Amino acid sequence: MADAFDVIVIGAGPAGLSAARAAASAGKRVALVDNQARPGGQVWRHDLRHGQPADARRVIDALPADVHRLADTQVVAATTDELLLQNDAGGFTLAWTSLVIATGGRELLMPFPGWTLPGVTGAGGLQALAKQGWPLAGRRVVIAGSGPLLLAAAATARRHGAQVLAIAEQASPTDVNRFAASLWRWPGKLAQAVALRTRLAGVPYRTDTLAVAAHGGDRVDAVELRGPGGVDRIDCDLLAVGYGLVPQMELADALGCTSASEGAHRHVAVDARQATSVVGVYAAGEACGIGGRDCALVEGEIAGLAAAGVTPSPTLLRRRDHARAFAARLNTHFALRDAVRALPDPQTIVCRCEDVTWEQLQAHAGSRAAKLGTRCGMGACQGRVCGGALAELRHFHRGAPRPPVFPARLATLGEPQPFDSSVYPGVHP
Repeated sequence: MADAFDVIVIGAGPAGLSAARAAASAGKRVALVDNQARPGGQVWRHDLRHGQPADARRVIDALPADVHRLADTQVVAATTDELLLQNDAGGFTLAWTSLVIATGGRELLMPFPGWTLPGVTGAGGLQALAKQGWPLAGRRVVIAGSGPLLLAAAATARRHGAQVLAIAEQASPTDVNRFAASLWRWPGKLAQAVALRTRLAGVPYRTDTLAVAAHGGDRVDAVELRGPGGVDRIDCDLLAVGYGLVPQMELADALGCTSASEGAHRHVAVDARQATSVVGVYAAGEACGIGGRDCALVEGEIAGLAAAGVTPSPTLLRRRDHARAFAARLNTHFALRDAVRALPDPQTIVCRCEDVTWEQLQAHAGSRAAKLGTRCGMGACQGRVCGGALAELRHFHRGAPRPPVFPARLATLGEPQPFDSSVYPGVHP
């Protein structure tokens, strides 16, 4: 078959790019599938005003020209030997023998009074909107939640002309200081942290502080921040609140890959070669547990080599373990506090698609009962927004998705065509 591929990589973020390059360097025919127009994933999303950072361009430019990159393409369903995909050209099937899951993570949004007001976004969501051209110049922004993503979001907002009024971090000052004191073990991370703090000079950084309520009529106009000194009300135009990331598990679940727990959330379980429990399926990056860009790059390389039948070197494995050690420290010091879980009041909407309140969920003992009784998680996002919050609040976990994994055209489901490279040509960055 002229159009057969040896390795198919799903996701063109750092992990997927690294996996595709590694597999191609081993002489394999590689297809790289991603639902965005440009490679880079969320962390390296193309900025309309500023482009992509130099480290992103180096990785993207290193992608071999013979990698068949299918952009703007979604995986609709998956079996043990075939993928069903769709893009603007139509729906098609693609056979696979070795598959690398590099689907990344999504932002964890926790409900609190007022979080559904227009102008309230996730911290990562604010970054994405800014990079896509959403006007921020002169707008007053408050950023809250937990983890280094808050600093990155604040830096992006400031770069686009926003006035960042405050960064509210839920972790205690002790945890933040201990985390900072450990960064000498990861010099690259230390340099990133110093650079971010320099770019954010003059912006108040408040630890042990929560965004407890957003206020406004047609849109947010103020936020209440609760910290050691009590509650402050700050007038603002935008509020971005994010509590880190959770792994995207849809494709791994559809394929039957075994998962492991990471606190309240699941991730794909892999061995030392990034192999999952399903023969021929490998995983890398945030799908294996939130670890950050550097971890994704090295895990992607290991997974790409393993999928190509090449044994990863001990040096690569040591680099991966070192990167995962950073992730473990990050998860320890920025762990979600019970105070965040206690923020929703009875009338706070938890499931935005179906307008399900926290009070309505209290009568249900499990996710199935909640779905049957309230339709929670059954709306347009299929639980992708409320799922992470429900795992934290009630330990409700989304089950394996039924196909289609993402919304699909009827023609995709009913009349998919076998993959043909003349109909679905690849692109190169």
